[in-house]
Amino acid sequence: MRLTWFGHSNFLLEADGKRVLVDPFFEGNPSAPMKWQDLGAVDAVLVTHDHGDHLGQAVEIRAAHDAQLVCIFDLATRLRGDGVPADRLLGMNMGGTVDAAGVRVKMVQAFHSAQTGAPAGYIMTFPGGFCAYHAGDTALFSDMKLFRRFFDIDLALLPMGGWFTMDATEAAVACSFLGCRNVAPMHWGTFPILAQNTDAFAAALKEHAPDTALVQVRPGQTVDVD
Repeated sequence: MRLTWFGHSNFLLEADGKRVLVDPFFEGNPSAPMKWQDLGAVDAVLVTHDHGDHLGQAVEIRAAHDAQLVCIFDLATRLRGDGVPADRLLGMNMGGTVDAAGVRVKMVQAFHSAQTGAPAGYIMTFPGGFCAYHAGDTALFSDMKLFRRFFDIDLALLPMGGWFTMDATEAAVACSFLGCRNVAPMHWGTFPILAQNTDAFAAALKEHAPDTALVQVRPGQTVDVD
């Protein structure tokens, strides 16, 4: 897996010839190191919820690359009204699984808010078997323990900025619930109100989930995750 972070919750995941973009917040994102127009082709765009810092430029990027767009059913209905072709939208709901350009995507719950529908997370299984969980914006919830019963999670992308999501300690506990091999923290550093570094998370991870490796990635950086 090649993982690129564009700041906030905006990630590009690349494996087995598939390029999946999640929560593509570029315009207005002070951490974004580039414009969305410089991304290159993507196969699928996933949106966890419709707050502006997550929906971002999903519609524009989808159109530029004729990609599939995955989101909750209610938001898909709204986006059809905004001109997104119905045959390129995969509107789904909690517990559902779809094939998005060859990547198996399951929608799971997130505890947050949304303007349309409900917030969500995604568990993505790439053709070669790599499994990644993008939690979206969420508080800690104990049902994360169930995910490891059905999935062997190689990489978790977890918010830890506090205020709007779980904080560093809670994100570390989430890793213990998930049993994930690796974790990349997100939703931090973008705005002054959020945690400004990952020091507390790194310390909490050693205490609560010592078997989970911390993936340190800076905005604009691409790292390989085994």
